[in-house]
Amino acid sequence: MSQAHLPTTVGRTNRPGVDLNHGVADKLDEMAQLLHEQGANPFRVRAYRRGAEAVRRLPEPVSRILEAEGMDGLERLPDIGDTLARAIRDIVRFGYSPMLARLRGDVDPVRLLASVPGIGRKLAHRLHEELGLETLEELEAAAYDGRLESLVGFGPKRLAGVRAVLAQRLGRVRTPASGAETPSVGELLDVDREYREGASADLLPRIAPKRFNPAGRRWLPILHTSRGEHHFTALFSNTERAHRLGMTGDWVVIYGDRGRTDGQWTVVTAQGGPLRGRRVVRGREDECARYYGRALG
Repeated sequence: MSQAHLPTTVGRTNRPGVDLNHGVADKLDEMAQLLHEQGANPFRVRAYRRGAEAVRRLPEPVSRILEAEGMDGLERLPDIGDTLARAIRDIVRFGYSPMLARLRGDVDPVRLLASVPGIGRKLAHRLHEELGLETLEELEAAAYDGRLESLVGFGPKRLAGVRAVLAQRLGRVRTPASGAETPSVGELLDVDREYREGASADLLPRIAPKRFNPAGRRWLPILHTSRGEHHFTALFSNTERAHRLGMTGDWVVIYGDRGRTDGQWTVVTAQGGPLRGRRVVRGREDECARYYGRALG
């Protein structure tokens, strides 16, 4: 990390509100630096740097603004748009930003699932291994489609508790995307193509993920790209399951954001059925079949 853009630590006080703002600003600065090092759009890099300075200059704790005025209050701040407001909210409420975690190569689906009350580390590992769950949205879907009920350890009381927690947590962390804001499978498959071609030709910057990488090797290609108003980050899956099944060079995880919404999709090579050998977006196979001009049957 260059000295010019190290996170600012000068001027720390013993006042919690001021220190909170500095801590949030430091994380935004780190995100800007990582985006810069990974070849993201310079306008995005500058937006995060300006946002960091805006938070650092605030005369009151950013948490107070969030509590009193919600996302609208954050978005009214100078140099803070909806995407930055979402990052600030996550840092203030949960102490981390999902975007910063993936920029660092520190995404851990088991840790994320275990953060839900009623699901410990052991059960989260089973959810990831046996059901392939990686996000809170996937956990919520499994809580309603019968998959959690089929898992030993999920009785009616625990299931109801998990549903309630997810309804509250996802309701305040994410605004449901409208159809216009949800990327089409065509966009996602094109991002997947761009990523895999860039990785194959060694044209992409590589990061050293913290997980499953004891030597600290920079092996994981990362792509930042856009399609219209959508910004995307793409990486090969670096989960325990992907390593165990030998799919770290096949499964591509795509993260997207547009304003107040974000999302995560995994693109894989279909192993059977009418789409065998085709790249498909997991969970959106019907749409992929229509995209390829076929019918699932």
